[in-house]
Amino acid sequence: MTTRILPAAGDADAARALSALLGQLPDAEPAAPLPDSGALLDTLARLAAGSVDELPEVVLVHERIGPVPALDLIREVALRFPAVGVVLLSSDTGPALFSAAMDSGARGLIGLPPSYEELAARVQAAAQWSAGVRRHLGRPADAPGGPGGRVVTVAGAKGGVGTTLAAVQFALAAAAAGRRTVLVDMDLQAGDVGSYLDVQFRRSIADLAGIHDISPRVLQDAVYDDRTGLALLLAPAEGERGEEVDDRAARHVVTALRGRYELVVVDCGTQVTGANAAVVEMADTAALVTTPDVVSVRAAKRMVRMWERLQVRKAEDTVMVVNRWSKHTEIQPSLIEKITKTRVAKTPVPAAFKELQPVVDAGRLQDLDNRSAVKQALWTVAGELGLLAAPADPAGADGPQAALPGRDTAGGGRASGAALAVRAAGPVARLRRGGGDRGSLGPWPRRGREG
Repeated sequence: MTTRILPAAGDADAARALSALLGQLPDAEPAAPLPDSGALLDTLARLAAGSVDELPEVVLVHERIGPVPALDLIREVALRFPAVGVVLLSSDTGPALFSAAMDSGARGLIGLPPSYEELAARVQAAAQWSAGVRRHLGRPADAPGGPGGRVVTVAGAKGGVGTTLAAVQFALAAAAAGRRTVLVDMDLQAGDVGSYLDVQFRRSIADLAGIHDISPRVLQDAVYDDRTGLALLLAPAEGERGEEVDDRAARHVVTALRGRYELVVVDCGTQVTGANAAVVEMADTAALVTTPDVVSVRAAKRMVRMWERLQVRKAEDTVMVVNRWSKHTEIQPSLIEKITKTRVAKTPVPAAFKELQPVVDAGRLQDLDNRSAVKQALWTVAGELGLLAAPADPAGADGPQAALPGRDTAGGGRASGAALAVRAAGPVARLRRGGGDRGSLGPWPRRGREG
């Protein structure tokens, strides 16, 4: 059996040495080393989108990988892609690191510099373990694969641009389309998701920060199931508790959520912290909300450039949502796209504060009228982002699409133009760093399937 090996090493010299050694292994099919954690997770996700059988049997993680620390990266790979055997390469092979690596989900530890014999033995053991897991799964060729739920982050260029409004409406649109959705408030010191939806709950994301093994039961206790159909993981009521949620805790919580929900929508607020930067980095889609004025557009450009410097996300892989737009605005979406180098959503959200004021003041954003131009625009943007994709419903008109704004459910008549636009948007290509078409999903050719 040929063993497909995917190495990840941040150090160029280490990557070359590892590639040379892997090339000597019998029955091995090593891919070119990946330079960072983002590239590794993206590659695995693209491969898993087709079938678990397209994933490599073995992933090698060098201790100097970044920006996600090696043990955190191993934990995320093990949770999202359980049929892959992960092996850590480290100069420290002591019992403490060995125990920590095993707790994170690694299948072996190789000392640096690696010897041929040790590398061959660990790769073979991890490959045999991977093959056993895949036999145990017994997944048929046409069964759905994939890395679990999709993560979408919504951040604001500055305060007051409508970040939480957009995040809430995106989540409501996805839930109305029949997708199992959780909305996470990652604005840790000033989160208002609960206030916008008239929800008070004793638990918050801070209660999960110190838990290393987030079981389904623990997650269920922290998440509030709202009558809108959304699951909510709120920010702590005491802002100072937000410091308990660091980047490692944020990755751990979001990874646990994506294993349980189809869609994870995260309100990241307007400040860059270690926690929300980690979530933006691991997100499938990152949206940045701005308004068409000089101050906000400058803030949006500043945010995008900061993400790039921190190696969180590239500008071209960020979707800009323009809020409070009008055709008379001097700064139009095309100019914002040119200034920020981002991808601007095709549908701008109109300035219509009178529509919003009653429901915002009442803390009942879910009651925004279906005829609202703001709601129709935001739900259309949700369609552009692929958040409304759901399995075809044999029930026809009574399926998830019946809940979209503008639907004439009483008489079975036509939906409004905005609702039709939402439906027409359908699923779009996942906006990933380095993402390509289905013809370039990974370093190996797609394997044929029997039957």
